[in-house]
Order: sequence, then C-alpha cells, then structure tokens
Amino acid sequence: MSQPPPGVDPNTPNVARMYDYYLGGKDNFAADRAAAEQMASLFPDVRAAALENRAFLARTVHCLAEAGIRQIVDIGSGLPTQGNVHEIAHRVAPDCKVVYVDYDPVVVAHGQALLSRGENVEVVMGDFRQPDDLLAKVGQEIDFDRPVAFLLFALLHFVHEADKPYEIVAQMRDLSAPGSYLALTHAAPAIPDVSEAALEIYKKATAALALREYEEILPFFDGYELLDPGLVAPRDWRPDADTYLPDTHASVGFGGVGRKL
Repeated sequence: MSQPPPGVDPNTPNVARMYDYYLGGKDNFAADRAAAEQMASLFPDVRAAALENRAFLARTVHCLAEAGIRQIVDIGSGLPTQGNVHEIAHRVAPDCKVVYVDYDPVVVAHGQALLSRGENVEVVMGDFRQPDDLLAKVGQEIDFDRPVAFLLFALLHFVHEADKPYEIVAQMRDLSAPGSYLALTHAAPAIPDVSEAALEIYKKATAALALREYEEILPFFDGYELLDPGLVAPRDWRPDADTYLPDTHASVGFGGVGRKL
C-alpha cells in the first residue's frame, strides 16, 4: 500500500500488516516492514514460521471440509492472501459457508473488497474480546444448531488474561453443536532474551503479545477431543507433500485441532 486509507495510521506497526509482510504480501507500510525486520533480526525463521502457520491452516481446512464441516468461522482472519480459507474449503465442498471476522477496519474493508462475498463467503467486523457482540453477528450467518468450526490462528497470543480468553473460547464451545471443531495456533516463549525483545517490539504495535507455554495453551481445548497428533508444532500436524516445507525448521509455538465431545 503506497497511501493509507482514511483513518489509518501508517506510522504504528499493525500486527495484521506485519504478518502480511512475513508472508510476502504487499499490503503493508514502512512502519510495518521495519517492525517485521526487527523481529526477523531476533528470530531469522519468523517468515518460515508464518508460512508454516499458513500451511497448517490449509491442511486444517481441508481436513474439516473432508470431515463434513460446512460452516467455518475464521476469527482474526487478517488480510486476504493466497490460499484463503474459503478457497481451500470450496475445493472440497463448494457449499461450505465461510465467515471471516476481524476487528481491524482496514482488514475488513480489504476482505469485503477482495473476497468473493455472496458465494458462501462473508466478512464481518467483530472483536474476539467482545464475544457477545461477535457471536451475535456471526449468528446471522451461521446456524449454531449445526456443527461449526472456529479457527483461531495466531490470535490468542494477542489476547491477555484480563480479557478472559479461556472463558471466551469456552463460550464459543458451549454455543456450538456437538461435532463442532476448534482449531488454533498459539505462539510460545522461545529463548528468554529473544522473547523479551519480541514483546517490546509488539508493545509498540497495535497489539501486544501474550505468549503462553504448552501447558497454558492445552486448556483451550477443554471439552474437545484433540485430533491426532495432538497439540504440536504446526509443521508437524499431518504434514503432506503439498504444504510441507522441508527446508525450514521454524516453530514459535503450537497448533492443534479438536472436535467437541
């Protein structure tokens, strides 16, 4: 983006645009690129980790569609990029309804402009930290009496304890029908000095990091049965020839998929 849309501050690093930059996208400004490069200097595999996260997303959506899921809600969806959720799902099941949710007005505007809305795709504005409002909006597009998959990819590590992330995930679980799914990725602390420096970078961005250990991430799946191989590094979740990245070994956290009991 060469010129910011109205109301957008191009001088504050935006976590969605930083992620877009990691993925090789063009929807970012100089401040986003500078902050992303700071992260890359601390953790040279950050771009590979973002690509692995995206590859895990692709495998997850394919798995869900093949399992018969016809409703997917991608919360904290970020900027549209290659291999969007609806594109992957519709290759298996064109009738799968995909709802993208984000609290960033720029992300929502981009999504509404670029994605094929109306073809079992919708983009809505909603904040995970305000679950009643978010779920009410999603409920206008999704039938919660039928199984639904919630995707929380690279979202929860921006939600701090004061915002009650465990309670919100449980609220989503309780609202959904049996046979629904939860899929997520979550960053974890790495080398202490690197983690502390990363926290400082994101404190100056639009969302500060809330890193959690494995034992703190696992409870998000309370009430769900984890699919094999469980909560693992994203690259290790059912790798395949199409999405596996053999030349990388990056991992900044864990990912998993669970089915509601």
